[in-house]
Amino acid sequence: MSVNGEKFEKLMEVMKTLRSPGGCPWDVEQTHESITMGFVEELYEFIEAVEDKDIETMKEELGDLCLHIVFQVQIAKENGEFTMAEVLDSIIEKLIRRHPHVFSDVKVKNSNEVVVNWDDIKKQEKQKQHRKSVVDGIPRHLPALSKARKVQIKARKVGFDWDKVEDVILKIKEEFNELYEAIEEKNQEHINEELGDVLFSVVNLSRFLDVEPERALHNTVRKFMSRFRAIENALEEKGTTVQEASFEEMDSLWDQVKEEE
Repeated sequence: MSVNGEKFEKLMEVMKTLRSPGGCPWDVEQTHESITMGFVEELYEFIEAVEDKDIETMKEELGDLCLHIVFQVQIAKENGEFTMAEVLDSIIEKLIRRHPHVFSDVKVKNSNEVVVNWDDIKKQEKQKQHRKSVVDGIPRHLPALSKARKVQIKARKVGFDWDKVEDVILKIKEEFNELYEAIEEKNQEHINEELGDVLFSVVNLSRFLDVEPERALHNTVRKFMSRFRAIENALEEKGTTVQEASFEEMDSLWDQVKEEE
């Protein structure tokens, strides 16, 4: 067994011990459901480390993700549901099946053809799962912006899409007009619906522009937070705080921060 294999086996043994009688009471109490949000949080922490190019933290967060995988498999093993060997067999078989240009005699010219073949193979797999709709198979708990984009991509594959970006921009304007009408009506339910339509249309625009909406908004939020901290620091140097400053004063500092960038 390789060093990597030995260490992975050690991790599985550690988790088994934690879940055993006399192990950790908290670990023993956990279920598939109870640790899922922790799994999601660790993934986001890894993404943040990648964005920060923080190699040490990337290493640490990948370890945390490995822990969650082993944790879930240990629970499944105890329940008689599946084993780590079955999990690994599943992904190995899938990777080989979806890469016929590597593991068989299928020829491809470029990465675009790889994606086409991948989608065709996935389609054949999903047909065996008896999915009734083109838009089935998207995780329920996926962040809304990413989920909207995936739905739109699935619809596009069967021809339900705009022809050009100008059409999408016109649709956004139409949805904004409907939102204005809802605001004038002061109907909160209608406002919620129309604002959702605006957001969905903006995601459509991001897709046409080849921009990942989740990442674009994430970057904007980080930029806002950085600028706001700069405002707080500037006010602190003046002997005041954001709670005491007026909007006009903070807005003026905001413009200064932007110029300095």
